[in-house]
Amino acid sequence: MTVGPLAELPVSRLILWRHGRTAWNAAGRFQGQLDPPLDATGRRQAAAAAPHVAADLSPEDTVVVSSDLDRAEQTAQALTGLLGVRLRLDERLREHGMGSWEGLTRDEVADRFPDQYAAWMAGRPVIGRGGEEPGAVADRAVAALADLPPAAVAVVVTHGGTSGRLIERLLGLTPDHRRVLGPLGNCAWSELAVQGGRWRLLRHNSSVLRQPDRRLEGAGPALPEDDVATQDGAPAADADAV
Repeated sequence: MTVGPLAELPVSRLILWRHGRTAWNAAGRFQGQLDPPLDATGRRQAAAAAPHVAADLSPEDTVVVSSDLDRAEQTAQALTGLLGVRLRLDERLREHGMGSWEGLTRDEVADRFPDQYAAWMAGRPVIGRGGEEPGAVADRAVAALADLPPAAVAVVVTHGGTSGRLIERLLGLTPDHRRVLGPLGNCAWSELAVQGGRWRLLRHNSSVLRQPDRRLEGAGPALPEDDVATQDGAPAADADAV
């Protein structure tokens, strides 16, 4: 694990908020840069979480920026409606492009591309899938934040994979440490701030929603990454993060 150079951003505090649930999340279907909307549960999740995300934010000192994919924009609107601030949209905050996996369930990927799926489960690079490399996702996300106006805090409404790559880049984690941190659940958020000349992770995967017990990759047949809860506590297989 290494500490990279401090990203020069116009904000010194970031709240990374993942969008609410979609029907594809519930089905364990890889979304990538395809654009399914929030389902009814996802809309309730956003409405429930937004007051907690907004709790200590001042409209005068806060900028809210979102991926332009519908599920993120809908989630962000629950927050900007409370704060009364402008919502900025930026396509550079879209989800990690998943290439040939987009639109498929985990079971379908495992059946059609067993070698790729095995590499993904093991945390190795996935060869032949297409889409984006993790470093490219981090590059575009950091570039989006660098273009924000100066503010005390930025709320960044994005996706499981993109938020993970952004956190890793800001903390200076190498590819070998990609899975040190667990992925964000639906409508969960993480907070980072500049302290002592470097970015620090102050809290991770905060949520007002009930979360199920999780199992690690390789520990059995349970779904591997973002197994998140619906509002009634039932597990929903999320397929955003990579």
